[in-house]
Amino acid sequence: MILPKPRGTLSEELFAGLRSLPETPSLPRVEPDDELDAALSLWVLHELSYRGFEDVVEEAEWEPALLGVRRELERDLESRLRSRWRGHEVGDDFAAELFAFVESHDGPSLARHVQTGATEEQVLDLLRFRSIYHLKEADPSAWVLPRLPVPAKAALAELLYDEYGAGDPKRLHHHLFARGLEAVGLRSEYGAYLDDAPLEVLELNNAGSLFGLHRRLRGAATGHLAAFEASSSVPSRRMAQGLERLGMATEMVDYYAEHVTADAVHDQVAVRSICGGLVAAEPEQAGEVFFGAFTCLDLEARLASTLLRRWDGPDE
Repeated sequence: MILPKPRGTLSEELFAGLRSLPETPSLPRVEPDDELDAALSLWVLHELSYRGFEDVVEEAEWEPALLGVRRELERDLESRLRSRWRGHEVGDDFAAELFAFVESHDGPSLARHVQTGATEEQVLDLLRFRSIYHLKEADPSAWVLPRLPVPAKAALAELLYDEYGAGDPKRLHHHLFARGLEAVGLRSEYGAYLDDAPLEVLELNNAGSLFGLHRRLRGAATGHLAAFEASSSVPSRRMAQGLERLGMATEMVDYYAEHVTADAVHDQVAVRSICGGLVAAEPEQAGEVFFGAFTCLDLEARLASTLLRRWDGPDE
């Protein structure tokens, strides 16, 4: 993957600085034009710790000046995420409360729209944007593994083993999604649709990386994962049914069908064993777990609202 198209003054100057390495980078001295400019810039800086870019030297990941820019963008993102969070008083039955918290979230549903009324072009639109996450899938959660107490660490390793294909490269979830993209006529290269991604897609991805890449946010990272897993099985069934309704390729249907059964187990592991194991060892992390769960649900709802308005579909 090469650097994407800039979305404003900050990303334009940042990308020029990245290309100038290993010479001393010419770093941006400007504020982002808007949240989209900031979000793309942060996505690119996070990506230096994942697969990187063909037109950027690998040493860029630890370039001190670039880390300073990333820190400021992360602080701004975290501040906005926390400003939306009203807090949650955690009681005695942590797992039951977390399940109930996720269940009580009543946001718009893209999966329901796909199941009942989406057109094929709308579904392809959604798959393009989902590819930015699904071709990375569990990678942000993998950063958290060494930061957890032993029971939670073992549980996360179990979940990641499934996500990464249980030892079979052909069963990696992001490989299955790539096969599905190809089968429905879309590009399967990593980051292929980044240039078209709206703010909500970038923020959804940036939040996962932010939580995963910072040890102090380990509670938020596990809560984010738990909310994703606990709210995935039913939507995956709806997605599979909607794809079948439209007669779309079985490879894409199979990807979602895989998650109907897998996530029905993963939600228990994520809530009870990963989050529960962390909170049992570090009770002060309970509030952070709920913050991470809220952030996952809130950002998904914001993306759904944006796309449904874009399609002029039902906002429910």
